[in-house]
Amino acid sequence: MYMTIPETAEYLSMNEKQLHALVLQGRIRTVHDGEQFLINSEQFQTHFEQVEKYRAMIQDYLNEPIPEDLDVKDED
Repeated sequence: MYMTIPETAEYLSMNEKQLHALVLQGRIRTVHDGEQFLINSEQFQTHFEQVEKYRAMIQDYLNEPIPEDLDVKDED
């Protein structure tokens, strides 16, 4: 599915000017139909999947209990 820059900016919750700059830099693949840039929305699926994967990894890391220090001496 192809979307215009304003539609893609809304989809990504991003400023249109920033998105347009990324398109002009070649960081986002587009098709130009003579009037406007068209962006294939499926190219962002991998990015969103990676973000979710890293979010889950960080959450697992934060939920891991802190191990006891083996060098702590009992002062009883």
